[in-house]
Parts: sequence; structure tokens; C-alpha cells
Amino acid sequence: MHSAINRAQAVFGFFTTVAFFVAGLAALSVFLHPATDVTSSVELKNVQVIKGRPHYYSTKREEYAQIKFDLEADFSPLFNWNTKQLFVYVLAAYPAASPAGETLRNSEAIVWDAIIPAEESPYSFSNLKERFFPSKKSTKKTRKSSSKKDKKKETAPATPGVVSLKNQRAKYQITDVSGKIAERGNVTLMVGWNVQPWVGALWWSDGTGTWPRTAGEAGRSKSFEFPALKVKNPQAASN
Repeated sequence: MHSAINRAQAVFGFFTTVAFFVAGLAALSVFLHPATDVTSSVELKNVQVIKGRPHYYSTKREEYAQIKFDLEADFSPLFNWNTKQLFVYVLAAYPAASPAGETLRNSEAIVWDAIIPAEESPYSFSNLKERFFPSKKSTKKTRKSSSKKDKKKETAPATPGVVSLKNQRAKYQITDVSGKIAERGNVTLMVGWNVQPWVGALWWSDGTGTWPRTAGEAGRSKSFEFPALKVKNPQAASN
């Protein structure tokens, strides 16, 4: 006869084997659901170069750029049964320059990002708990929401993954190692994303150089140039 500990170990080992097998199937099943209808576009609205401390922890004054942009994207094809959340970002690519003035490879700086979580399943633990064992707070909220519905119509929820931003200000400033970024040309904005699944590898947007990648094409803006640094007193600057 096997002891209770041996039986518990056998059951636990069988459970972990089945769990890993099911997780592997879930990770591989994503390859049968390629995202081909992802659309995104980004357009520059405004850009200015300022000299100061770009961050609160900066120890010296330097040139940094602030931009505003329009973003239209539909990432809904990226959401499937294995998608936990989606990391979306907009980066600026510009040619870097050495202290001697020689042009080097392009530099990339993320100017805006956001996390779009997937919709919660109706069979999740939290939803099933609220369905069969509702709390007092939830019942009060449902009563209040039902009374509001009678007075005013509810707006339809937005489709997860659809992003529409107008004249959006960047979250992060664009800086350079040299401390100078004014009058730098051939700058472009590009949309990128990273699909974070429940199980399996991370999926990246096209153009990142990593694998596996999604099939959607990342949007790019027209090339532009960082403007010259505005000087308040031109005579003092010339002296």
C-alpha cells in the first residue's frame, strides 16, 4: 500500500503534467490565429525644442524636444483567448550625432506608451464569485446603475484595442547624449506594440527585429525636422 504522501505526490505530478500540456497547446494555438488586420497611423501635429532640465533628477541644462501627435489604430485583431494585455507605444527615430558632428546610426526614443488590458472573461473567478455570491457593495452599485439607466441612456463601451488620440501630448521628452537636439533632421514617428499572452512568448510588431512577430504593419509618420532652439535675447546669445 502506498502512503498518503506518495498518493498526494502522484496526483500533484499528474496535475502539473496535464497543466503544462494544456498550457503548451494554448501557446501553440496562437500560431493558428495570425493577426493580419492591424491598422495604425501616426501624424505629427507640433514639435518644439526647449533648453532646460528635462527631468526632475537632471543635473544640467540640455536641449530636449516636446511633440504632439495624432494616433489612429485598431489593435482589436491582436486580442484572442491567450491575450492578457497589449503594450502600445509611439517612438521617435532620428539620426544620432557624435560630439565631433559625425552622423551615426539612428537613435530611438519612446515618447508615449499605454497598456490595454484584455476584456475579463465572464467565466473568470471574480465574475463567477460576484454572480453566485454578490457582495453588499455590488448590489448597491447595481441598484444605482439601474436607476441611472432610467434617467439617462448608457453609452456603448469602446471596442478594446481601438485607439483614437487627437493632438496628444507626449509623455516623455526626447533627449540626446550630446545634449543638443535642435535642427536634427530626418525624424519619424512609428507605432509599435507588444502582445503579452497568458502563456507563451511575447509577440512584437513588425520592424522591431524580434520574433515572433504579428502580421500588422506599423504606422509611420512623414519625416520632419526638430526646429531651432528659440533664444529670448539674440544679442546676448551673439555676444
